[in-house]
Amino acid sequence: MLPPSPAGRFAPSPSGDLHIGNLRTAVLAWLFAHATGRGFAIRMEDLDRVRPGSDVRQLRDLAALGLSWDEPVVYQSQRLEEYRAVVDELVAAGRTFECYCTRREILEAPSAPHAPQGAYPGTCRDLSEAQRAQRRSERPAAIRLRAEVSSFTVHDLLYGEFTGDVDDFVLVRNDGTPAYNLAVVVDDAATGVDQVVRGDDLLSSAPRQAFLATLLGHRPPEYAHVPMVLNRSGARLAKRDGAVTLTDLAGHGVDAASALSMMAESLGLAAAGEPVTLSVLAERFDPSTLVRTPWVFVPPE
Repeated sequence: MLPPSPAGRFAPSPSGDLHIGNLRTAVLAWLFAHATGRGFAIRMEDLDRVRPGSDVRQLRDLAALGLSWDEPVVYQSQRLEEYRAVVDELVAAGRTFECYCTRREILEAPSAPHAPQGAYPGTCRDLSEAQRAQRRSERPAAIRLRAEVSSFTVHDLLYGEFTGDVDDFVLVRNDGTPAYNLAVVVDDAATGVDQVVRGDDLLSSAPRQAFLATLLGHRPPEYAHVPMVLNRSGARLAKRDGAVTLTDLAGHGVDAASALSMMAESLGLAAAGEPVTLSVLAERFDPSTLVRTPWVFVPPE
């Protein structure tokens, strides 16, 4: 079997309609992929927080902006066996341990000097078998990676070299659900995704994911963490901020084409009110000149 072709991707959680910030990131992911001759994949990260029908509406809105993608759309909920196989290999290699800590216990536990807030303090790392048996009787275990490093460096197209903390992060939650950091690494490697374009609020997670990819024998993807879209208060845009989805915007006379033009203007790819298409944006797109500041979006009233 031939290896998957190189691709970029957009990976939403189907928990509701995409807002204009999500859609802008999807457009950027498509533009980065197109500019480098890659394919473009869509992955639904539906391991939790799923609202029925959201995936269909999200794909509809992406298509309304002119985005196309390689089929099939990947659903994480259909890949549980693949995640379990990877975890089983790590367990067999002694690269994991069971953890019985609650989030509160982790936050309240003493941590190593200079460790970031919420970093895992190693409470369950070296428990004896008797101690593990006792803790298992109290609550189910999560599975954590025995990281063996404290940091890892990635290269980001916009941020350059970025070194971030790597702790013994969760691979499988205590309810048996594969954790985000595991699933995205396994999925990207399996589907040929070697370029990850996403919001810069996720930059801090890249070192963990790149480290795990390396541990599993994969080359980490090329990263580009792009500026966020903020509300008038300077916080990350959310659906509660008003007319921010395509459906809501349409109710204020802003159709998908106009929304795309607004995004293009915010990226310095179009003049105010200029009609554009994705094909036009692809001709103008140059990652080296990408606007690096957040876009403050004011919804119509």
